[in-house]
Amino acid sequence: MLPLAGAVVTAAALLSFSFVAATPVHAEVVVTVDKSSQRMSVSVNGRPRYRWAVSTGTGGGPPSGVFRPQRLERSWYSRKYGRAPMPHSIFFYKGYAIHGTNQVSRLGRRASRGCVRLHPSNAAKLFALVRRQGAGRTRIVIRR
Repeated sequence: MLPLAGAVVTAAALLSFSFVAATPVHAEVVVTVDKSSQRMSVSVNGRPRYRWAVSTGTGGGPPSGVFRPQRLERSWYSRKYGRAPMPHSIFFYKGYAIHGTNQVSRLGRRASRGCVRLHPSNAAKLFALVRRQGAGRTRIVIRR
């Protein structure tokens, strides 16, 4: 083999390796809930991915701040509110969670007791995204 041909192959291999190594395996997910507009936006690595209507608490909840998911539950029933279904729950602060709701007609306005409600199919998409990317790579931002 010619020395130049070997150098070209080696350079190509190094270039492809550096490209693969620079591509993140897990992306950063930012979930932003705007309580004043009753909207959620989801970005992955700084790029907008989703924008959905939500329902937050009639009493002003959840609290504003920046949180990380604490636990994910595919199928959950509220212990506090008569075993109300909370599919695809992402718990982020005490008992507060982002989850699906069967009261989709109320999305876009305050309706919950404090959680962030989503359309069930959107809750499933968000749940899968957070599970795939990891709770440690996900931030939940709640704005007034």
